[in-house]
Amino acid sequence: MLQAVILEQGQVLEVNMSITKKDIAKNITSKALLGNKTSKEVLDNFIKLVKLNSTHSDIKIAGFGTFINKVTPERMGRNPKTGEEFIITERVKLGFTVSNKIKEQLN
Repeated sequence: MLQAVILEQGQVLEVNMSITKKDIAKNITSKALLGNKTSKEVLDNFIKLVKLNSTHSDIKIAGFGTFINKVTPERMGRNPKTGEEFIITERVKLGFTVSNKIKEQLN
């Protein structure tokens, strides 16, 4: 796990470059003054909500971003070991586009 030191208003912060669900739940616990179990349930329910609703339409969260369904077309694939060709079926992937507000904060 990579770590970076960021200067913010004269303070030195240590930030992990990769974050886990456990880290997010701990952050929710400290910011919202909820218990660990409740924070984990909030995060799990949010993820379930995104999964369920993303099958029907895009999910836009104002000031955060948009979860978008992307369709990858059917294509030919090849087993690199045997050279055998096969068809990879059309797939739906969930993508995420960051909102302009977040982009502005980062730049």
